[in-house]
Amino acid sequence: MTSMDTGSGAAVAVTVNGQPHQMRVEPRKLLADFLREELGLTGTHIGCEEGICGACTVRVDGQLVKSCMMLTVEAHDCEVETVEGLSGEQSMHPVQEAFCAEFALQCGFCTPGMVMAAVDLLERHPDPDEETVRQGLVGNLCRCTGYQNIVRAVQRAADGSQGRTEGQQA
Repeated sequence: MTSMDTGSGAAVAVTVNGQPHQMRVEPRKLLADFLREELGLTGTHIGCEEGICGACTVRVDGQLVKSCMMLTVEAHDCEVETVEGLSGEQSMHPVQEAFCAEFALQCGFCTPGMVMAAVDLLERHPDPDEETVRQGLVGNLCRCTGYQNIVRAVQRAADGSQGRTEGQQA
């Protein structure tokens, strides 16, 4: 557990990826900045800082949140899950594996947020069709891939298949 120092700022107790943290933070510190700067969890990317691109997507108490739009103090007494919390030390989450297998990334900047959104989508819709996947990822932008491989990766993770050819449905 990260313990609270006696400095100035707002006292925050938050559990991140199963690890409890208590510390003081500036009241205006964004959750994305807290995760990156205070906890060293740099998988949460900061893209637009306006809640549009989704690169900073995390889950707070099980709900998808754009962490560039949430103050750290709003996460007090909450459970936060970041992309780093999805996998074990020696293995990747099935969605991460599917993203690699389907070449669903190029520059990789959007990938952590896209993966978080995909994990959330698959928990709510275990067998999504293409339209459900596209709608489920609408809050995340990718400027490199054109989305087709991302959609295939999510469907691959959903059904454990060896990939789909273009035009196949779930």
